[in-house]
Amino acid sequence: MDQRSVRSALELATRAPSIHNSQPWRWLLGLRSIHLFADLRRWLPVTDADGRDLAVSCGAALHHLTVALAATGLRCTVRRLPNPAVGDHFAAVELHPGVGAEADPGVAGAIVHRRTDRRRYLDWEVPTAFVAELIDRAAEYGAVLRPITGAAARAQTVAAIQAAAREQESRTGYHTETALWSGGRTGDDGVPAANLLVDPSSGDSIARRFSEGLVTQPAEGTDGALGTASDDTVSQLRAGEALSAVLLHATQLGLASCPLSQPFEVASTRATLREEVLGGTLSPQLVLRVGWAPAGPPLPPTPRRALDDSIERMPR
Repeated sequence: MDQRSVRSALELATRAPSIHNSQPWRWLLGLRSIHLFADLRRWLPVTDADGRDLAVSCGAALHHLTVALAATGLRCTVRRLPNPAVGDHFAAVELHPGVGAEADPGVAGAIVHRRTDRRRYLDWEVPTAFVAELIDRAAEYGAVLRPITGAAARAQTVAAIQAAAREQESRTGYHTETALWSGGRTGDDGVPAANLLVDPSSGDSIARRFSEGLVTQPAEGTDGALGTASDDTVSQLRAGEALSAVLLHATQLGLASCPLSQPFEVASTRATLREEVLGGTLSPQLVLRVGWAPAGPPLPPTPRRALDDSIERMPR
């Protein structure tokens, strides 16, 4: 197996979005396999008490990996949760020579251009055909992307985000944890100040408050709830794969995007969105905002830790 191709694919996989850019994954390399584990040292136990964001983040990295492997000429077979006795072993990716039918260099190219864009979007409408394509990308991974339409549903979503923020800010250690993972100027993880690009005095009602008084701007554009049929770890992993597929396709369409996980990190607001916005038909995993980015220079890439810090090899 071409180890250079494997390494190149892993470099792209680590560009996946993750909660607070915590990059909570590690890779164990075999002769013809790559094993994805959660890196529990990078779990945010106050923000993400039940590990939902951890699983979704690792699912996004898994999808990035399969896209990158296909683009480098390697086919793969994915087994999710291959070892039930090891709960942090999220996936085993078995490698095969040859180019799979799913190979698409354009999708792989979108990996390096995608950004989580927290700025206020333009008020241009996202074409219905684009929304339909994003819905299709989610469905390919067993998830449902449902547009949040109508004043009542949007108001309930905003109210859930506000309620989640109030509950989290009352938790012991939440402010410390958030400050550790945001607002920095240097480092190889976390959300740098340059990628927040916000006005601390804006007082926006659906913004997540980060360190140093920074808040994220609510974007204009189209909102969608990403949900799955059930809410076990496999479903959360699948939601991450679907998220990755949707974000990369949005990037190819020229759209800005921003996943919002905060209302799903609190049980009560997660239940509200499930019942009031989704009619009890789905287990919600994320809210996704898409729209048209404002004019100006592109956002800088968020930092990534060195690949060697997240991989190790199986003993022969």
